[in-house]
Amino acid sequence: MSASAVFILDVKGKPLISRNYKGDVAMSEIEHFMPLLMQREEEGALTPLLSHGRVHFLWIKYSNLYLVATTLKNANASLVYSFLYKTVEVFSEYFKELEEESIRDNFVIIYELLDELMDFGFPQTTDSKILQEYITQQGNKLETGKSRVPPTVTNAVSWRSEGIKYKKNEVFIDVIESVNLLVNANGSVLLSEIVGTIKLKVFLSGMPELRLGLNDRVLFELTGRSKNKSVELEDVKFHQCVRLSRFDNDRTISFIPPDGDFELMSYRLSTQVKPLIWIESVIEKFSHSRVEIMVKAKGQFKKQSVANSVEISVPVPSDADSPRFKTSVGSAKYVPEKNVVIWSIKSFPGGKEYLMRAHFGLPSVEKEEVEGRPPIGVKFEIPYFTVSGIQVRYMKIIEKSGYQALPWVRYITQSGGWEECFPGSCPSPPPPILYEEIEEGLEVPLMSAFVQ
Repeated sequence: MSASAVFILDVKGKPLISRNYKGDVAMSEIEHFMPLLMQREEEGALTPLLSHGRVHFLWIKYSNLYLVATTLKNANASLVYSFLYKTVEVFSEYFKELEEESIRDNFVIIYELLDELMDFGFPQTTDSKILQEYITQQGNKLETGKSRVPPTVTNAVSWRSEGIKYKKNEVFIDVIESVNLLVNANGSVLLSEIVGTIKLKVFLSGMPELRLGLNDRVLFELTGRSKNKSVELEDVKFHQCVRLSRFDNDRTISFIPPDGDFELMSYRLSTQVKPLIWIESVIEKFSHSRVEIMVKAKGQFKKQSVANSVEISVPVPSDADSPRFKTSVGSAKYVPEKNVVIWSIKSFPGGKEYLMRAHFGLPSVEKEEVEGRPPIGVKFEIPYFTVSGIQVRYMKIIEKSGYQALPWVRYITQSGGWEECFPGSCPSPPPPILYEEIEEGLEVPLMSAFVQ
């Protein structure tokens, strides 16, 4: 079972707009939601699912709005939450900024969208590109004599329209990996995880079928290949266009893609990762009047790779003042509202080592001891590089007209939750990244110099 009704509330809990899909829950039940939420928040026991009698509230907060679904039954919670987040995504596509004002200014179109997004409590058409074909910003002004439902909605391939044409047929593939890492002051890795996504930009005519080949360990085992350069993917999640039965049978990722941008798949790897940017820090205190923080950063990745837009956030005592900095590269600035020093390095080559010193006046060193020290945060982006070693082996494009198409790929590694601790603590846009062309059926990885 799914949702009985969906509500959008303002920050005070007042309903702005609602849609009753099944009629089995009284619309007045929403009055219990905000008092219940505030009570749980005061008790420190706030959960994403709240219950009042037999009615359950499944909710998310976005900007200054609450999106709430109600149900009497034992609903599929993950389906409801996915629907709520998808609703936010669709509304954001239509109104750019989803907030209370945009809801009030677009009541008519929101009611139309809610009617199409869900039927009798079950999600229906949730692809914003398809919805925009027949629900426009002037949706209430459309002539009633015109057919408003495109064939796409009733097709087996509801995510792609027919008759798409391009002069140049191309596919751009982005392999993006975020590394979540927590390192203690001794250099031991406490938490290590890679979260990856494969995103596509599709500019292809007609109704093509695409087949994507990765260095998947299970596939290599099935085909008797060497497992040396393969990757074992966990928690794989696909876009609805992927034929799951075929993937289950022979690990082939086969699909008819939506037009334009979309996320094809995501994956996770729980693997030991060494810190790509190693941080060492030393704190010196001088007669309770000033403190000096020395931070050394070293790139522990290959010399031919470069980390862009590196930001190292160094926490400082909340009562620090009179900052002075000296850096061997980049620039440092004090952000007093966050109690951090941000050391920015535009370009950080692998194997290099840089130093930053920060001096502060400090009325009370003892206070800083009581506060404790949050970990140092590191942000960066490394193009042409994946930590896991995942590789796009080939991309085959099959279309009945037989046109030639060019697939391109690029690899990016980003910092996710990347934190390195002080001793005694802890248990501007990047430059454009060029794509490489994939040859059809290519077996040798294109960027082996970077991802091995």
